[in-house]
Amino acid sequence: IRNNGGFDINNAGTVSLTCFGNIISPTRVKGTLQVVTQTVPMAASATLFVNSATGNDSASGGQSDPLKTIAKALSRAQSGTVIQVAPGNYNAASGEVFPLIVPSGVTILGNEATKGKDVVIVGSGTFTSPSAAAQNITILMQNNSTVKGVSVSNEQTRGTGIWAESVYCTVASCTLTKSKREGLFATGTAIPAVLNNDFIQNVGNGIALAGNAKGEIRGNKFQNTGYAIAVQAAAAPLIIENEILENRSGLVLSGQSKPVLRKNQVKKNLQDGLTVIADSAPDMGNPQDNGNNVFVDNGKYDVQNASKFTLISVGNQINPTRTLGSIEFTANQSPTPGPSPTPTPGPSPTPTPVPGGAKFNDIGSHWARTFIERLADMGIISGFPDGSFKPDATLTRAQHAAMLMKAFELTPIREATGFSDVPTDFWGKEAIEKANRAGFLSGYPDKTFRPNQNLTRSQGIVSLVNGLKLTGGTPANLSVYTDRVQIPSFATNAMITATELNMVVNYPKKEVFNPLKDVTRAEIAAIFYQTLVALNRAQAIDSPYIV
Repeated sequence: IRNNGGFDINNAGTVSLTCFGNIISPTRVKGTLQVVTQTVPMAASATLFVNSATGNDSASGGQSDPLKTIAKALSRAQSGTVIQVAPGNYNAASGEVFPLIVPSGVTILGNEATKGKDVVIVGSGTFTSPSAAAQNITILMQNNSTVKGVSVSNEQTRGTGIWAESVYCTVASCTLTKSKREGLFATGTAIPAVLNNDFIQNVGNGIALAGNAKGEIRGNKFQNTGYAIAVQAAAAPLIIENEILENRSGLVLSGQSKPVLRKNQVKKNLQDGLTVIADSAPDMGNPQDNGNNVFVDNGKYDVQNASKFTLISVGNQINPTRTLGSIEFTANQSPTPGPSPTPTPGPSPTPTPVPGGAKFNDIGSHWARTFIERLADMGIISGFPDGSFKPDATLTRAQHAAMLMKAFELTPIREATGFSDVPTDFWGKEAIEKANRAGFLSGYPDKTFRPNQNLTRSQGIVSLVNGLKLTGGTPANLSVYTDRVQIPSFATNAMITATELNMVVNYPKKEVFNPLKDVTRAEIAAIFYQTLVALNRAQAIDSPYIV
């Protein structure tokens, strides 16, 4: 029992829970738990090595005695196992049996630096999908499985490289190429994280999402393929920071899909950059969270809207003369945030008196004044030497870590991650390490923390709920937010709990959360304070913006 969002075991009953012969981490337990002598400790992660040229499937799988096939390594793998695959060709001729099924908690790891171009997996096997009948696929993802740093091709008719159905999974730093249908297919209730991959020369689609799939499609390159990204049925992924160029078409949205499009570069596709049909209603920005997508130099139209609805475009680069259909254009209405100020270390400065007795000289009539002042009284936040608080400035991930260290007891529950971009002399290193070890903050798949990157509203909620092991609520809680489709999959459960505990504060409209927007210093102060109220560490405030 592991890797669950709140606790692995939460015993809220009146009777002690007896545990015999299970794999459980004691630090992930709440309530009374009687451990009988033969309880199995959580196993340390193991590594199995695979080399198609020098390996032998009768070997131990050690670094000097590798296995020959990925299939054999998968048959031996347990949750937590990393299968380290050496450069080479992995196909039926080398002994592979397809589809390769990646068990829960298992990672296939090739060469992330080359995006797997030298770790080549080519093959196909039959998989009977619960929702889509028989399929030809190369790799089947199971829950919490990961594939990194490999090249995947399926040359069979209607062949798919990677299939993800109703699972959480990660596909990162891979090359998905020359599959006859698509590089990756996500369906059911799948929530894949598809990060920093190259989708090249796939005949049908780079990625197709169907069913109720969500997930995050971030930082990928799509080139010389059919439809770069096809979103169908009721799928609603976050599609962000992708480069989509020289494909037959860029994004094709159909069914009742509701993807969120942010910061994508969609250029030089042979037909349309973006095609919207049927009942699809993509989110292309709002005044608080601009789309920042670029659609230029596509062969026919940059954007074609053939859906039933008017397409709302806020803060995107689109030439209206290169579009077709009903589209409402709104210019960028939110100022571009400047660099986040770093608060001066040490005690709060003496503020300059202002009318109304505000503690800082720039919050006299601010909507979050009470939240800010009470947190300042508790020593959790401070202002600037000029007596200001700068309530509408953004907050970096490092600054957030510093606030966490002041507000909460950061009890270690895991080993610290060695982030490659947090040097030993970085001002926030101690706070980042403590928040990371306590489970409040994690890094990115490339082992970076990105300390100077602005924190988003979703990330702020997730860090508090996960770090404090808060639970409660039902999915119906999200119905209060009109922009709930924008909530990233990784934040859904945390938002349910935060809403249940009255931690969420939305200004100016209580029903609009703006999950992808950079959080401001005022907003994080309000959310922090409401979290302390939920923990009975602070008195409730009467504010019309508390959800």
